[in-house]
Amino acid sequence: MPRLTIDDLKKLRDQNAGAIALRAGTARAKVTMHMGTCGIAAGAREVMAALLKEIADQGLTDVMVTTSGCAGLCSREPMATVEVRSQAPVKYVNLTPDTMVRVFRQHVLGGEVVMDAALAAGCETTG
Repeated sequence: MPRLTIDDLKKLRDQNAGAIALRAGTARAKVTMHMGTCGIAAGAREVMAALLKEIADQGLTDVMVTTSGCAGLCSREPMATVEVRSQAPVKYVNLTPDTMVRVFRQHVLGGEVVMDAALAAGCETTG
């Protein structure tokens, strides 16, 4: 196993800070990118990269981004589930990098669901 660099340690710290913040109730939101093979083939990596870039560009540390496997709706990939504290989770479908940035700005930051990209609300939760 290669030695960890300072950058590797910083990445681990940042990843764990998000998980701790969500459990402690201090995270603003959690975005789960569905990264099954169908999602990846449909462009989920590019969608996630756009999301991570937007979070970094805004300097936010209170948004947790995670991944999961296939959500069972392969024809609607790329998909993401957005969970904003004190709101029902929303599953977004047919995402593009631009749509994901719009979802982030409008839903995660503004609290307003992007209806033209939303499939369903309230079907899962972190607690």
